[in-house]
Amino acid sequence: MRVLILGGTAEARALAAALAPEPGIHVVSSLAGRVSNPRLPAGEVHEGGFGGPEGLAAWIHDNAIDSVIDATHPFAARMSASAAEVARRTGVPLLVLRRPGWTEGPGDSWHRVASLDAAAGLLPSLGRKVFLTTGRRSLPVFTAIDGLWFLARSVDPPEPPIPANVRILLARGPYTVEGERELIAEHRLDVLVTKDSGGAMTTAKLVAARELGLPVVMVDRPPLPDGVRLVSTVDAAVGWLGGR
Repeated sequence: MRVLILGGTAEARALAAALAPEPGIHVVSSLAGRVSNPRLPAGEVHEGGFGGPEGLAAWIHDNAIDSVIDATHPFAARMSASAAEVARRTGVPLLVLRRPGWTEGPGDSWHRVASLDAAAGLLPSLGRKVFLTTGRRSLPVFTAIDGLWFLARSVDPPEPPIPANVRILLARGPYTVEGERELIAEHRLDVLVTKDSGGAMTTAKLVAARELGLPVVMVDRPPLPDGVRLVSTVDAAVGWLGGR
């Protein structure tokens, strides 16, 4: 069985590590190439895009792929849409593996919004010094807002020029609660903006925000394409593949 994992997440790497040693399974993990020096999964790796649904369908055909598991980031809506379209068109079985999103708990002050634009519109009413953790590509949505200062954290640097009201912090998780508390205190941040990515690697900022009384602007995930099968754990994905 030849399995294509659309990857780039910790779950995708864990899935590849679980499948690669199995006899009779050949794993190919696809990385979009948007992060420099990515953590490479076990097995064969395909780097770069496919060129939309047409390119993905051709690649699946040319490489005799039997099953596809979409384990991309919860906000990789375009890739998920392409995978779903190709599965409908070709009949190649598709499974979506998504870690659960975060849940607001006692002491949290979350403001859920549907988009980055909505998050930007809400910010002036919540604070002036913003901890921005929505990724380097989102900077233009926020930086034109008057009266706000941003500490923007990302794995890779954003495209220049960088506005004067933005300080870039290059870092890769996992993070600690103590480290996040110190970062918030050092820069006197008073509001956090993040996407509902879920997972343990970056949850420390939410704990620190709760402990320090910071409001959190939480951008909801885009909806999955209609009709796809969804699981939330690597074990469930392995079981689905075993059933095939």
